[in-house]
Amino acid sequence: MKIATASYPLDVLPNWSAYEDKLTAWVAEAAGAGAQLLVFPEYGAMELATLAGPDVAGDLEASLFAVADRLEDADALHAHLAAQFGVHILAASGPATSFLPEGVTRPVNRARLFVPGGAVGRQDKQIMTRFEAETWHVAPGGPLQMFDTELGKIGVLICYDCEFPLFGRALMEADILLVPSVTEALSGYSRVRIGAQARALENQCVTVMSSIIGDAPWSEAVDTSVGAGGIFGPPDKGFPDTGVIAQGKINQPGWIYGEVDLSAIAAVRADGVVLNRRDWMLQDGRADPVTVVTLT
Repeated sequence: MKIATASYPLDVLPNWSAYEDKLTAWVAEAAGAGAQLLVFPEYGAMELATLAGPDVAGDLEASLFAVADRLEDADALHAHLAAQFGVHILAASGPATSFLPEGVTRPVNRARLFVPGGAVGRQDKQIMTRFEAETWHVAPGGPLQMFDTELGKIGVLICYDCEFPLFGRALMEADILLVPSVTEALSGYSRVRIGAQARALENQCVTVMSSIIGDAPWSEAVDTSVGAGGIFGPPDKGFPDTGVIAQGKINQPGWIYGEVDLSAIAAVRADGVVLNRRDWMLQDGRADPVTVVTLT
């Protein structure tokens, strides 16, 4: 299959039609290039806050709820485009206030996966960054899920979640892990990219990282973003020696495309030069405690 992952700039939207036009153009371009799976970034939905005006878009608390209020309409548009173009779309994540887990009263950071047949899967971020938790007060959401689709088994690890190996391990049956991200510096982008490549290595799967790029001075939350889309696999049989299937240039907007063969994932899991996924399974059964050695 062909995958398209976004290096996505945020815009000030004068009206809803501008958002419809923008999203439709992005989806049409990727579908026209033959992509079957399209991946938008973390917090890409924040541009919807500009529809409420600059004062709301620039206010951390108000912008959360302004976007959450628009997600239902945005989801309807994504569902329409997925059906129209016959593609799977991971919508840009954003603050959500519906379908909250019991006991959660603050917005969560949610990505949504749309398939051509009309179904939608929802994945919330598990662990908040310091800014999300301490300043913005975005809450951890519902548990990890795996989506069984016509394109294979797909999991979603939103940005920081990708930096935790056990989340990837929980999704070990997934063929593809989607990693929507937004990072304000090259160091942050590097952390998420390293995490994405590590998860591809451990699980012998494909990871797909998308990024917000550029400046959005109207938002305190996503004012500066550094990143690039990328598609990664294990550096083993059937994959590039570097593990890099496709990689965009830092802060250059547009789609990054890569070809992925699910049979190559199955083959490397069965008979790779190394068998990380199998060997971690063997290690899972070992309960020996770690020995602590004090050195003085």
